Amino acid sequence: MALWQQLTAVAVALQAIRGGQSGTAALAAVDSHLRPGVQALLFQVLRQAGRAEALRRLMVSRTPPPAADALLCTALALCWNPDESPYEPFTLVNQAVEAAKNDVATRAQSSFINGCLRRFLREREELVAYTNDDPLARWNHPLWWIKRLRKDHPQHWEQILRANNAHAPMALRINKQKCTPALYLQALNAINLEADASGDAGLVLRHPVPVPALPEFENGWVSVQDPAAQMAAPLLLNGLDLTQPLRVLDACAAPGGKTAHLLEMAGQGAPLQVTALEIDASRSIRIGETLQRLGLQAQVLVADAARPQDWWQQHCGGVLFDAILLDAPCTASGIVRRHPDVRWLRRDSDIEQLAALQARLLAALWPLVRAGGRLLYCTCSVFRAEGDAQVQTFLARNTDAQLLPSPGHLIPGNRDKAGPLPDNEPRDHDGFFYALFQKSPQ
Repeated sequence: MALWQQLTAVAVALQAIRGGQSGTAALAAVDSHLRPGVQALLFQVLRQAGRAEALRRLMVSRTPPPAADALLCTALALCWNPDESPYEPFTLVNQAVEAAKNDVATRAQSSFINGCLRRFLREREELVAYTNDDPLARWNHPLWWIKRLRKDHPQHWEQILRANNAHAPMALRINKQKCTPALYLQALNAINLEADASGDAGLVLRHPVPVPALPEFENGWVSVQDPAAQMAAPLLLNGLDLTQPLRVLDACAAPGGKTAHLLEMAGQGAPLQVTALEIDASRSIRIGETLQRLGLQAQVLVADAARPQDWWQQHCGGVLFDAILLDAPCTASGIVRRHPDVRWLRRDSDIEQLAALQARLLAALWPLVRAGGRLLYCTCSVFRAEGDAQVQTFLARNTDAQLLPSPGHLIPGNRDKAGPLPDNEPRDHDGFFYALFQKSPQ
């Protein structure tokens, strides 16, 4: 397809994201034959959106109409660094103007867009120099996000922002009921794919590939999961006697990756009963699909984990759980490198609202843990309001809770963090937070 058509689709998606729609939903509206190329370009634009907006402010005294502004910023973002763009700057400018002419929403601004972009090509070095001191342009994150990171992580905030603007590696979790990491590595090598070991059951590909290209994916040998997320199941289950009947709750389970990992760790025939909750009925379907592909079974319920009165007695017999995994809804500030739209969708006020939801979930689920049982609280966030601060409040309110050795905040892309767990080896991973609580025996 012509590049101008892809640029049009990227600009439409960018405008949708600016309007509050997720990148996933925006891309779903793109024609399937255009989607792969549009996604690649859109992610590049989102990683450079702060710079593009800073440039547009320099060149234009008044913000253009939304459609024209989205197309202009799309082209500026892709032209910013020619070394990172698959297209020459003059080609991008030519095709962006073509896109403007072919869209009724931008046709009237095609000459304006042409003039701005050609000025950028002529004055690139000078214009870029003007933005060097602009934090929005330098870091490509909202200013409130940068300010909060500097407060939460004074030693690592720059590292977090740099990691967020990079591409995340493709990480795999091997289903050890069907294969071993060593054997799967051989299968990858057989088709000229290289990977490195990561954790007990993980591999990280040196170059990403389409998921269907993974050997035996449809037969359940492997799942795609970041190394940080792969820590959840071992943290919750290690130290428990998996030969004895155990009742485990995965409280916010979709799409089912952590549910599956719990069952994979237990092994075939292990008396592990897992209940997977998901409040969104459409997302709960993905849990069933994940388990079916991997050949695993769990009780999947569409229910609100914060309202046990609606499901615990009826579907779980009112029996307390030995272990609960609470992967709580959060800002997703730790997985920005995989979802670059997140930084532009979130607002500062979202953090307090989501932290309040996390506190409600902890308060509702802690009574469902048996004496001597455990609860693992985690978020894919780097903000302390969704991590350390939450833990301190929880411990103050629950004197029967003990904090066990836990990784705490995992910094995205941090290869040198020495966590409180001796086996928490340095690796390339998303941003995450983990706190493992144990209830006092009675």
